[in-house]
Amino acid sequence: MRFIGGVIEKLQRHPKRLVFPEGAEPRVLQAARQFYSLRLGAPILLGDRNRIRETATVLKISLEGIRIVNPAESDELDNFTRRFEVLQRYKGMKGFEAREAMLQPNYFAAMMLAMHQADGFVAGANQTTAGVLRPLFQIIKMAPQTATASSCMVMEVEDSRFGEDGVLFMADCGVIEDPTVEQLSDIAVSTAQFARHLLGIRPRVALLSFSTKGSLQHPSAGKVEAATALAEKKALEKKLEADFEGELQADAALVPEIAARKLPDSKLAGRANVLIFPDLNSGNIASKMVRHIARANAYGQILLGLDRPAADVSRGSSAHDILGVAAIVGVQSVDYAKLYPGAGEKLPGDDLNP
Repeated sequence: MRFIGGVIEKLQRHPKRLVFPEGAEPRVLQAARQFYSLRLGAPILLGDRNRIRETATVLKISLEGIRIVNPAESDELDNFTRRFEVLQRYKGMKGFEAREAMLQPNYFAAMMLAMHQADGFVAGANQTTAGVLRPLFQIIKMAPQTATASSCMVMEVEDSRFGEDGVLFMADCGVIEDPTVEQLSDIAVSTAQFARHLLGIRPRVALLSFSTKGSLQHPSAGKVEAATALAEKKALEKKLEADFEGELQADAALVPEIAARKLPDSKLAGRANVLIFPDLNSGNIASKMVRHIARANAYGQILLGLDRPAADVSRGSSAHDILGVAAIVGVQSVDYAKLYPGAGEKLPGDDLNP
């Protein structure tokens, strides 16, 4: 709670509006109640009003301060439908198809986010990752000067010797299955930017592999090595103060005693606070193992690279996890343009061909 407590304090100074498409999900209702009670902002729940109220009654949850929106009854439905219909990449879509899409809570919520009717988006408690990401990627643009969308898990472990006082940023654990060298370097830089933005720390980024600095020769290790060099170059161009090293085995990245034997001259080995995985298999598996075996507080997936702040939580998330993710997304939205200069300035429809 050390980490998330600090995030909550930041958001209490700048409350935000967050939209939750799964309004009748009990864990989401509980998180929304806490979000309002802690003075973090205004939660917006999407779904059938009667069903949400019935669930709240069963759970004995007050709906005071919580806004409920049913897309089918919203005054914005026609406007959102037109906006979606005229997006450049959907030009030619029939009005009926666009309307059917907007009736789906995830699409409606994504459009609320794009239209600045919500400051952040949190979904995934009872949906697959694909069901959450598809509407976001279809409606929300990439952030300016950003080529790769990815995701990050923020892990808080009890042992403060790891990461940054027990906090580790792990990516990509939810979006890109097998990143190229270019994509892997983008993931490393965007995660470093996120870590610096959220905690104000100097990111120490380890790009992980089964090899440490050529201890084993394999094309996948070579990809990590090349991505490390490219990430350093991109960070320099962005004037991002961060350290990058790879390829590194996980123990060399996290344990000083082991790092001292394997890489005695390393600038960050044994002290990494950002871990970049070579592919989605390793990232997703490792993050779930850390969460359950180490009993870590896990907050994510925080989506990186989009024009507006959003997150896709795990279906295994608790109400506490969802609240933590919502707080992180809210803090991101406070000064999102610092993370992605120029983000959020254009609305759907601005991509129209003349």
